[in-house]
Amino acid sequence: MTDVSSPRTPKGRAKEVVRRLAVEYPEAVCELDHRNAFELLVATIMAAQCTDVRVNMVTPALFDRYPTAHDLAAANPADVEVMIHSTGFYQAKTRNIISMAQSLVDQYGGEVPTELKDLVTLAGVGRKTGNVVRSVVFKLPGLPVDTHVGRLSRKLGLTEHEDPVKVERELNEFLPPAEWGDFSLRVILHGRRVCDAKKPKCAECVLEDMCPSSLLPRKRAASAKAQAT
Repeated sequence: MTDVSSPRTPKGRAKEVVRRLAVEYPEAVCELDHRNAFELLVATIMAAQCTDVRVNMVTPALFDRYPTAHDLAAANPADVEVMIHSTGFYQAKTRNIISMAQSLVDQYGGEVPTELKDLVTLAGVGRKTGNVVRSVVFKLPGLPVDTHVGRLSRKLGLTEHEDPVKVERELNEFLPPAEWGDFSLRVILHGRRVCDAKKPKCAECVLEDMCPSSLLPRKRAASAKAQAT
């Protein structure tokens, strides 16, 4: 039976989520293939409204042709559009990644900055993308809030906010900065593999007994009612 009273507070639940998911997913990994900060930055921009699997199918050829910010900054947009067409919204993404690369060249010598305040000034880069690069490549504090992190945080009663920035700031209050990045990565993996938005596998979930949104108590109640009639 789900016991939503233990842990009693959102902070307590957040810490328990960290503990359990660290056991479930000992290797906290970003599923976007990359070799450096520049590649992850480009891949994360391209992952908007697209799966990591699809992005990973496109980026090898893209990075082979444009391995640095200087190369991408000088790219012909029409050529890039052809290469990333299958990721969707390819025209907007092409504008963003080329403009982003030009800013890296003009303002940062072609290198990806580490500070979030600098990252979010780049085309196509918001707090989520900036935090991905900070936490995954630079190993700096950053808690990316994508759809999975926001959705599961609400399901688990860690937050009531819908706005990703508010969710990020609330979660940041619950956890040490050193744990922000791995927390996000593990929640994303759990959302993809177990807590599907349409068909959550509550019976397989290591968080089920502390999840206010678990379907199992309702299923048990329905089964008991059916047997009683």
